Amino acid sequence: MNAPDSAIAQIARRMLSAKAEQFTESVIREMTRLALKHNAVNLSRGFPDFPAPAEIKEAARQAISDDINQYAITWGAKPLRDAIVEKFERTQGIRVDPEREITICCGSTEAMMASMMAIINPGDEIVVFEPFYENYGPDAILSGATPRFVKFRPPDWSYDENELASAFGPRTKAIIVNTPNNPTGKVFTRAELEFIRDLCVRWNAFCITDEIYEHILYDGAEHLTMASIDGMRERTIVINGMSKTYGVTGWRVGWAIAPPEPTAAIRKVHDFLTVGAAAPLQQAGALALQSPPSYYEKLAADYAMRRARLLKILEQSGFTVFKPRGAYYIMTDISRLAAPDPRRFPAGTRDVRFAKYLVEEIGVAVVPGSSFYNDPRDGANQVRLTFCKKESTLAAADARLAKLHA
Repeated sequence: MNAPDSAIAQIARRMLSAKAEQFTESVIREMTRLALKHNAVNLSRGFPDFPAPAEIKEAARQAISDDINQYAITWGAKPLRDAIVEKFERTQGIRVDPEREITICCGSTEAMMASMMAIINPGDEIVVFEPFYENYGPDAILSGATPRFVKFRPPDWSYDENELASAFGPRTKAIIVNTPNNPTGKVFTRAELEFIRDLCVRWNAFCITDEIYEHILYDGAEHLTMASIDGMRERTIVINGMSKTYGVTGWRVGWAIAPPEPTAAIRKVHDFLTVGAAAPLQQAGALALQSPPSYYEKLAADYAMRRARLLKILEQSGFTVFKPRGAYYIMTDISRLAAPDPRRFPAGTRDVRFAKYLVEEIGVAVVPGSSFYNDPRDGANQVRLTFCKKESTLAAADARLAKLHA
């Protein structure tokens, strides 16, 4: 005889992790699936739809031909670690030890997860700015930390110093700083980083910085790593990777730069999570990081043109836009746009219903703003779009979003 449904549910709850019940699947990845299903223009997920640099692809092919196909050293191939050292010193003025302070991971996502698991103990808290890249909340839960959320406020996405100070306390183990920021495009100023520094020093906390968009900057914005701020060299864990700067999001090569003690812990966690990143792609990464300054200048200039293109499209379509200073996303307010028919799209907050309306009836995929907040209601009038796309993709989005005028 089958057990009653309630009993089955109780058994399932005992069998499954309570941690996993605290968050949903990635909304960004869900929107990509819906884009494929409805043949929509995908402006939801941040991957370029134009070719990666030819030299980097050729380096990967050559590495495979040279039979660099077996495990690299667990914490990363020596040529790539050396290239990271050289580039970090050249761009940020900080010299790190490739043997004791760098861990190569399977993308910056794993680098973040390994770093958090390496420093978090039960009862620890971690400060997270919101809107946040959607991984940070689940990362905190999976590592055993309790997240404390602090809001950015549009249009400039500033934070309230008193609110941030109140989020710190004796249980604070770390704060996550993503600069340039996904989803807002905020670039932290020196004064903001120094205020965070003072709190980290006062409460003996780490700062974990996600710097994956470091070279995608606009309007004279400058990227500063927290590790360069006085007093933070020994308190900062820098997360970075190849995905965004070199247009190879599928390669999954990232790294964590940290002082020797946390690096030793990060390497142990990384070893038992993934063993190591793809060896031939690490070899190609060593070449990529040696790109001349002109490469990064052109990268930013090209994205500035794409930013201008999508800003114009969105403004003409009725969105209220928040102009980003970095990264390749635009957060928007949809309050001025007509709400979708609740009979056709009954479920979820307004942003969720609007996003489903866009992908199903207009043919453009975006990310609902609620996925970037702890309380979905805080993002109910926002959606995020990306402009890391070729002109034909943006042109198609322009033509489809024009239907919103009707």
